[in-house]
Amino acid sequence: MKIDFKIDPEKLESLINKIRDFTKEVGDWLYFLFLYSRKRVIIGAVHFEKGKDVLVDLLLVKRGRYSKHFLNISFLFIVAGAIVGGPVIAEYYPTVQRDGENPADYNEMVPVLSQEDMNTTTVVSDKPRFDIIDYEVVSGDTLASIADKFGISIDTIKWANSLKTEKLIPGQTLRVPPVTGIVHKVVPGDTIYSLAKKYKSESQKVVNFPGNDFADLDTFALNIGQILFVPDGVMPQAPPVYKPAPVPQFIAGVGGKFIWPTNGIITQYPVSYHMAVDIANSSAPPVAAGDGGVVSYAGCLRYGYGCHIIISHADGYQTLYGHLSSYNVNAGDKVGRGQVIGRMGSTGRSSGTHLHFEVRRNGVLLNPLSFLK
Repeated sequence: MKIDFKIDPEKLESLINKIRDFTKEVGDWLYFLFLYSRKRVIIGAVHFEKGKDVLVDLLLVKRGRYSKHFLNISFLFIVAGAIVGGPVIAEYYPTVQRDGENPADYNEMVPVLSQEDMNTTTVVSDKPRFDIIDYEVVSGDTLASIADKFGISIDTIKWANSLKTEKLIPGQTLRVPPVTGIVHKVVPGDTIYSLAKKYKSESQKVVNFPGNDFADLDTFALNIGQILFVPDGVMPQAPPVYKPAPVPQFIAGVGGKFIWPTNGIITQYPVSYHMAVDIANSSAPPVAAGDGGVVSYAGCLRYGYGCHIIISHADGYQTLYGHLSSYNVNAGDKVGRGQVIGRMGSTGRSSGTHLHFEVRRNGVLLNPLSFLK
């Protein structure tokens, strides 16, 4: 028996068209799914980045606030580890006498402390302090003695505590700022420039003080409510502290270890937290090498010193020239005393055109004025 299969061409073509349409619809759906998924991933990534930036800013602003809780949790983990692991350690490394055993002769191993060794004394650190501390007045204290003890001015203590007189009472608590100047709580509209002008100081001094934080290191924007220190600032009604400090032309510096690297006005003298001299000049004059030597570094950083040069001299000395707008030497170049190496600027952690000049010896920062006189 022979079966003859006949296929209707029209039905076959219709079937093929249906398969083609179905395939196209599936392809279109998959393509749409791809576009939709990609869009959602991109949107999610954007939101993630924004959220991450907000979280990072929050952590930077609040840094230190949660360290106490972290330390407490860490301490609990250590205690738990000691409780769990103590018996195991004691089993393999016995240090305590067990029943029936002879104790080790620890008298030969552990030094005996005398009463003199056990006496405790308070050692005052020479390191710079960057925060406000509370000081309890004792009998015999005066504002002058307290100011001398902490190395700040009497007015600084009076302003920080809103004192109208210099009379103190034993048991009274005083807020003692870290530096001579003003302690200011930032309000809307405050900038480092407006506050420096208000308190008759320099904006660069505000920037230089390590205890000051900024919401934006590029613009030195402030956070509302933060505590800002204005070094050498005075209250608006008080007369400014005048320190005449004209700087001679760098070609006139013969006689010292190093010659003056540029000309302008000293806007900040060397202090414990800023062992350098800042020389400002709005005309951005040239900067010269303080002495002959070899350039060990010439480059730019976004923050900190900005564009700066380090020159190595004889006897382990180095000089640093920071915040330059430009420089014309490279690492390895030999330079002569008084040779122009760059131009004054305001790069890095700088609020205005000035030169940050340092003198180092064997890696230790020295007072540059001792070598420029």
